[in-house]
Amino acid sequence: MITDLTQGKPGKVLCRFSIPMLVSVAFQQLYNIADSMIAGKYAGEDALAAVGASYPITMIFMAIAVGSNIGCSVVVSGFFGARDLKSMKTAVTTTFSACAAICVLLTGGGLAGCSWMMRAISTPENIFTDAALYLRIYIIGLTFLFFYNVCTGIFTALGDSKTPLYFLIASSLGNIGLDLLFVAQFHWGVAGVAWATFLAQGISALLAMAALVVRLRKVQSGKFPFFSFSMLGKIARIAVPSILQQSFISIGNLFIQSLVNGFGSAVIAGYSAAIKLNTFAVTSFTTLANGLSSFTAQNLGAKKEERVQSGFRAGMVIAAAVSIPFIAAFFFFSRTMMNLFMDHGSESAMQAGTTFLRIVSPFYLVIAVKLMADGVLRGAGAMSWFMTTTFTDLILRVVLAFVFSGVLKSPVGIWIAWPVGWSTASIISFLFYYKGVWRRAPHPEEESTLESVDVAEESAESDSIV
Repeated sequence: MITDLTQGKPGKVLCRFSIPMLVSVAFQQLYNIADSMIAGKYAGEDALAAVGASYPITMIFMAIAVGSNIGCSVVVSGFFGARDLKSMKTAVTTTFSACAAICVLLTGGGLAGCSWMMRAISTPENIFTDAALYLRIYIIGLTFLFFYNVCTGIFTALGDSKTPLYFLIASSLGNIGLDLLFVAQFHWGVAGVAWATFLAQGISALLAMAALVVRLRKVQSGKFPFFSFSMLGKIARIAVPSILQQSFISIGNLFIQSLVNGFGSAVIAGYSAAIKLNTFAVTSFTTLANGLSSFTAQNLGAKKEERVQSGFRAGMVIAAAVSIPFIAAFFFFSRTMMNLFMDHGSESAMQAGTTFLRIVSPFYLVIAVKLMADGVLRGAGAMSWFMTTTFTDLILRVVLAFVFSGVLKSPVGIWIAWPVGWSTASIISFLFYYKGVWRRAPHPEEESTLESVDVAEESAESDSIV
């Protein structure tokens, strides 16, 4: 179902739109956590550490996929809000074409540099082989990762947050079932975890693409260019900063992972479990922010600026409500949460994970403020301001992680850097929102008049017209 986010009370519209997205992220993180849980319980602490050691590298690939999702979603939302359906469809097909080319490059480069990347972050020898194996299998499935993310972004841009949910529920349950089969029954270890993710993600991507094709065929728009360089430029204006933002965060996490790796495989295992739980919380806020970006883009496309402010306030209330259960679970029941991942793990691993959770979880309300303000900035196309807040957080967290861990001679120093970076960036991001920089940013749909000229020119040049 395609939903118009420019009609109805902003709070109710955003809430109805966000709930399926939150359920989606819950299932997505469920199978991410299941990978680590099943690896730790059935293959041991070293297997948990191996999956965790490769995690920051996999997040770089995920960053590019998510950035592509965001770029397409914001542009499609704008054209949908402006009812420029030809441009909307061209944005969709152009994104898929560009992503296919990117996947070829990343898969080849990733497979060639897999071992080098694992060496670069000082992966301990006792888990190196398994960590590199997990990473290789993950890289083979990059095309599925990209296409699924783009499909999700397009559905969201059209106001449909339920369809991706259905595919994700099936994929998550399938992934967990395959994890148990491959690891608990077949004893394939880390390879079983990787192949389970590959198969579940592949099936989900194919189904999502098929559903998207059926949905778009029902949208009557007439002929449109299958690929447009000018459209690619519009998408890239949103996608590239988002990719850089996500990638720099992932690269920063690589530096942090290299610091963690220096404290041994037990601390790696504890951090691996804790960071999966932390990612669950932060990804929930990020998902709400992505929904707010679509809401912002549609309403700015429809010239309904006043609804953006109401949407931001409603988004903050939703984010606060979502943060409270995470804070309670991770701060007061951190040891119980860690026990989900290890039956007989060392006390060093347990201590590392519980300490991390108790330090960062009280600041979830703080990071929620940043991400929701970022959602408005990104939806409005104010990407330079958006990137400023992100880089502030990243640089502070990485630099202070090195400083604090060096002074304290303990991984606790790394954990302390997180809330400092979050707090500083949240203040800056909120100030940018409050000052209204998002009102002055150019939006893709503002160029729709020029786009109609581009479409006519490109129609003559394009070999493939749909």
